[in-house]
Amino acid sequence: MIVTTDALFRVAYGKYAVGAYNINNMEQALGLFKGHMEAQAPFIIQISKGARKYAGIPMIEAIIRAAEQLYPDAIYAVHLDHGDEATCYSCIDSGFYSSVMIDASHEPFAQNVAITRRVVERAHARGISVEAELGMLGGVEEDIALDEKHAMLTDPDEAKAFVEQTGCDSLAVAIGTSHGAYKFKGQQSLHFDRIAAIQQKLPGLPLVMHGSSSVPQEEVQRINAAGGALDPSARGVDENEFQRAASLGVTKVNIDTDGRLVWTRVHREYFRDHPAEFDFRKPGAVYMEEYARFIVHKSEKLGSAGELAAVREAVS
Repeated sequence: MIVTTDALFRVAYGKYAVGAYNINNMEQALGLFKGHMEAQAPFIIQISKGARKYAGIPMIEAIIRAAEQLYPDAIYAVHLDHGDEATCYSCIDSGFYSSVMIDASHEPFAQNVAITRRVVERAHARGISVEAELGMLGGVEEDIALDEKHAMLTDPDEAKAFVEQTGCDSLAVAIGTSHGAYKFKGQQSLHFDRIAAIQQKLPGLPLVMHGSSSVPQEEVQRINAAGGALDPSARGVDENEFQRAASLGVTKVNIDTDGRLVWTRVHREYFRDHPAEFDFRKPGAVYMEEYARFIVHKSEKLGSAGELAAVREAVS
């Protein structure tokens, strides 16, 4: 069942975070649905501009609808990730998406407000939720690239003014995370003092953490042992901090890089161990099982595992 992110957030706020995962193909979709049904957790499917271009808009939507037929008890939202204004309007008008993200965080504050407000008005007229962003994460994700030295934590006072002026339903905040696999050198924690300060200014508003993959060292090491060349010093977000963040209003956690690492590890190891093999369905089947296992683990860390029945009761 497709629901709005707003509906999921009303149930989860302050108790746990809902995992939001980007997909690009059938294998990711099926592993995602399978894992969440095993975990009995709600979830958010994220589609980026890149995924829409890669798979084709009709194809990526058809994949999700087909997965829902195979897993009819799943409860999830379909969300546009990092959309510009034109892409947001395309998704709003499609009637398929239950929420969109307008990312004008690279613009000056007033311009970010104006763009976000226009998207909110158009989306709310169709019953669609809107996520906006204030502050700038470092790192690389598709066409987003920002040096860590130019990254900016979200200012709590600006966040309050931004939400009041735009009417957005949730806010992506810069609180110490980063896009891509090359996140931190050494150890770094989330800025919990900043999260708490933002929550104090915006009580009850769902906050969103982008760039929240943990970049497991075991995955990096196995990829490199199978011929990869990832930076072994790459670090991500400590997944043991998710539930503490959730207690402070972080209600949506975006995880993309970790799923790509699982895909890369499975395929590199499979073809290393089966050099004469060329049937791509075999490693694809392995990946779906591994990705489902990964999803169960993340759901436990987010605190969303076992919450599906309560969500179903709330949205029915």
